Amino acid sequence: MPRLPITTIRGPFTATLFRYSGAGGAWTFAPIPKRLAPPVTRPWGRTPVRATVDGVSWDTSIWRDTKTDRSLLAVPARVRGKKGQGDTVRVAFSFEEDAD
Repeated sequence: MPRLPITTIRGPFTATLFRYSGAGGAWTFAPIPKRLAPPVTRPWGRTPVRATVDGVSWDTSIWRDTKTDRSLLAVPARVRGKKGQGDTVRVAFSFEEDAD
């Protein structure tokens, strides 16, 4: 019988938004504390999650930034509203892990 995944919930916690310029333009991210970072489960250092920022939820991924060795959640403008660089947001996320 196949094992069912376990849903793991992390947060809520407060994060300070920052802008990261790179290929394709500038993105706004919420850094994930190392102790709460999910395991990498997909190529390119990403983990699919259900994220909630300031009460708004959506399906996305958390990415591992190998340059800074931290995990980042991109927060789109439609979710963060007028908040940006230096503003704080309340973050929680859930992801599925394989049962051992």
